This record gives sequence, structure tokens and C-alpha cells, in this order.
Amino acid sequence: MQALQLIAEHYNYVVTIFLMMAGLYVVVARGNMVKKLVGLSIFQTSVYLLYIEPGKIVGGTAPIIDPAFTVYSNPLPHVLILTAIVVGVATLALGLALVVRINEAYGTIEEDEIFAKDEEQ
Repeated sequence: MQALQLIAEHYNYVVTIFLMMAGLYVVVARGNMVKKLVGLSIFQTSVYLLYIEPGKIVGGTAPIIDPAFTVYSNPLPHVLILTAIVVGVATLALGLALVVRINEAYGTIEEDEIFAKDEEQ
């Protein structure tokens, strides 16, 4: 009963771990390169959640010094995540461009078929 209560209190971390494992599984288990990029995006999203979750303090306010406030939230995790989102979008765009180029060169985006064509040559 206490374990169930602990999971209920930290459900956001449970969701983060689930997304992380799902994204990692898709990257490792699938041979289709577009599916691998989707898995990578899911994994990146879980990392964003992992960094944002502790960044907000209940009852905290923006870090503007005022005698009326005593609890402040740290803005650094949010700034870092904005940067990570931009890098993630650029990585996904580059990955998709590479997949298009690989499709033009090999006629497929399945890893097994590409490796088989390389072994034939």
C-alpha cells in the first residue's frame, strides 16, 4: 500500500521513465530509420520532462527580489530545456534529411535491406 502511494505521489517520474524506456526500445528494436527517429524524439521528450519536473517549486515565484516573497523558482532548467528543444528539432531535421538521402541511394530505409545490399556489393 505504501509503494502504491509513493508511485501516486511521484507519477510524473513514472511517466518520464516509461517514455524513456519506450523511446529507447523503439530506437534499439526497430529497423526502420524513420521509426528510430520517432523513438529518439520520444526519448528526448522524456529527458525534457526529467529536467523540468524539479524546476518548479510549489508556491515559488519568479526570481525577482522582493520582501513580499520568500520562495523562488529556479529559471535555469527552463532555459536549458528551451535550448535542448531547439537542438532536438535540428537533430531531427538532420536525421530526416539523412534518411531521404539514404533512401535515394539505396531505395529503402530498412537497415536489414541496406546491410544486405552492402554485402552483395
